[in-house]
Amino acid sequence: MTKTMMVALAGAATLGFAAMPVAAQEITEDAPFSGLYVGAAGGYDVQPNDVGSSIQFDRNLDGRFGDAVTTATGANAFSPGFCNGAATSSTAPAAGGRGCRNDRNNTAYYARVGLDQQMGNIVVGVVGEFGKSNIRDSVTAFSTTPAFYTMTRDLDWEASIRGRAGYAVNTTLFYGTFGAGYARINRDFYSSNTANAYAQSGKKNQFGITGGGGIEQKLAKNVSVGLEYMFHQYQDDDYRVLVTRGTQPATNPFVLAPNTAGTAFKRSDDNFRWHSVRGTVAFRF
Repeated sequence: MTKTMMVALAGAATLGFAAMPVAAQEITEDAPFSGLYVGAAGGYDVQPNDVGSSIQFDRNLDGRFGDAVTTATGANAFSPGFCNGAATSSTAPAAGGRGCRNDRNNTAYYARVGLDQQMGNIVVGVVGEFGKSNIRDSVTAFSTTPAFYTMTRDLDWEASIRGRAGYAVNTTLFYGTFGAGYARINRDFYSSNTANAYAQSGKKNQFGITGGGGIEQKLAKNVSVGLEYMFHQYQDDDYRVLVTRGTQPATNPFVLAPNTAGTAFKRSDDNFRWHSVRGTVAFRF
């Protein structure tokens, strides 16, 4: 998969500038940022703090979420509330306390191939990337049992193809970049309640957007380094977990009559988004 995606990105980058009048390999002192290049980017990814994230319920499986899950006495089974992270215990944290781990921010690494054309101080180009981020995004619901129910997602891989435009001052380039992303998103669910049964979907390929900007500095005719900021966003709104009776009694809130087929879970936050700060290195042919 990795080799296939890299070949596709390289082909897209080459085709994007096939009609340019100046050959990419004609790199001169007056156009230090013209040409085909390969490189790498690596750094640290940070997710926004998803305050207010929760899990929503479809109690009668009509496709509409926002239902309350109630006990046989009519009490709200999820009155302890939610947290925007992964549970550390079955009991909801007290006010001001900590009962969840924060979403995991982590490292990321990408390979890239691109093609630029410099015309005076103006540089335009296209760049393709393929790589991985190690971030993880979770949300947890706490029931009165007590028990926790955590929905989580992370990134298997991400590819993107972006336009790039900037302004060069001698051997320093300031640029912005924006384009389409395509990612493999892993979704998972786990709970301290092992008596009910759960059915869930798994990995999902999804289109999204990526964009940002940076600075690139030539160190030699063929070598440059840089610093870059990127924003990534993917819509991830179709993950569902169906909770059925399992070994629980018929009075279990998830299958309480008259709706005995079970209860569906979904995340309230439909977007998987994060920020990247990373260093870059490129070799120009």
